[in-house]
Amino acid sequence: MGGSGKIGPMSTPSFSRPGAVDLSALKRPAAPAASSTAGPSGGAGSAAGGAGSYTVELNEQNLQSELQGAGNAPVVLVFYSGQSPASVTLADDLDTLAGEFEGRFLLGRVNVDTSPSIAQALQIPSVPLVALAMGGQLAPLLQDAPPLEELRDLMNQVLQAAAAQGMTGRVQPRGGATEDEGGEPEVDPRYVAAQDALAAGDIDGAVAEYQKLVDANPADVEAAGGLAMARVLQRTAHLDASAAQEVRAAGAERPDDVDAQTLVADLDLLGGHVEDAFARLIDLVRRTSGEDREKARGHLLGLFAAVGNEDSRVLKARQALASALF
Repeated sequence: MGGSGKIGPMSTPSFSRPGAVDLSALKRPAAPAASSTAGPSGGAGSAAGGAGSYTVELNEQNLQSELQGAGNAPVVLVFYSGQSPASVTLADDLDTLAGEFEGRFLLGRVNVDTSPSIAQALQIPSVPLVALAMGGQLAPLLQDAPPLEELRDLMNQVLQAAAAQGMTGRVQPRGGATEDEGGEPEVDPRYVAAQDALAAGDIDGAVAEYQKLVDANPADVEAAGGLAMARVLQRTAHLDASAAQEVRAAGAERPDDVDAQTLVADLDLLGGHVEDAFARLIDLVRRTSGEDREKARGHLLGLFAAVGNEDSRVLKARQALASALF
């Protein structure tokens, strides 16, 4: 296998058939196949040997159970081969990020050398390839091996998009006694009520639950981020595609209208255009004063929290905001 090229986060796949791949088409084999948990063949080193707490090697026998067992957390799949050192490096880098994000997504690694039937069933054109499994669908994210920092930014975007669809769960570390008797991964009990509300489409309920957590512990960064994202969803929940176009038209007509600009920024954020959302509000802060400036600044800080204050785009935007203010 060969070839590379970014597809872009949450974009339409470039597989041989249009649209996301339906994972329900994958069936478990009638009889156990040969074990595919060994490292990749071909002398490029064993990627399986570095699997971390939130990473699982997938094969024909465990694919469906692992996808289902992730619960309300996204699953990122990386397809690699021992004959492609770049793909092995990519798998290892994603393993590192899975640990950094502490269970906000499950990393599933598919060795196409030892599990070729999975690659064939999912019509994987080449390695390296990274895809997102969510809602029974598989959507490609990229087809090359970018640097770790770019991967980190990509995963932040993926998790934002997942949160917008109510996928805010966590998986528990693998290999320990961290599952309940039914074998389902547990989630942090602090966030269960808010996550359940999001999964049920009850955005107001999610806002209320996250607000309780923040009131109880203002230092809970994750709860503050969840509250900020839930508020973005709450502000945009009433907008269908036609209404969203009207909002953007109003923003273009009224560049100094704080309400119009902040709502467009919310839409930009949910659409994955994080830098555009930040730039819009930073420019608004630069052009306004008094209450309007403070309202724009406060809204921007909320978007920072929704994205994550350690995100490189947030750090860069904070510098730009400081320049706009002073």
